[in-house]
Amino acid sequence: MTINPDLQGRSYPAAEVYDVGREKIREFARAVKATHPAHFDVEAAKALGHDDLVAPPTFAIIIAQRADAQLIQDPEAGIDFSRVVHADQRFTHHRPIIAGDRLVAELHVDGVRAMGGGAMITTRSEIFALGAGDSRVPVTTTTSSILVRGEGQ
Repeated sequence: MTINPDLQGRSYPAAEVYDVGREKIREFARAVKATHPAHFDVEAAKALGHDDLVAPPTFAIIIAQRADAQLIQDPEAGIDFSRVVHADQRFTHHRPIIAGDRLVAELHVDGVRAMGGGAMITTRSEIFALGAGDSRVPVTTTTSSILVRGEGQ
């Protein structure tokens, strides 16, 4: 199956809400060997001016990958996940992720470029914290590039 070049410009709306919990932050911090006390101790985080525990900067990947799954699972995309190689990941943080945040992500396909029998796909996830009413506060923008290898590659 070939990658649909018409993916470029497509957007996938925010779907599932991700509730950021203290224990999720602590587990992630341990997994990535982030040792700052603000990831583990509420008082240490408050001493830095935060309301609760602060997630390590790469914590946003959890929410971004949930958004990416919409693209991967889209039958119109033509992506065979067994042929995907992750090429690049970048984060632009607008504010820290804090325990208690309720996050959603919109996915945008910014680029599709044919490469041999495969394709390079660049996506952007806009991650927002849900606030009172319908307000959404920008938290992180992630940019990701994946290479989908063609047959025989």
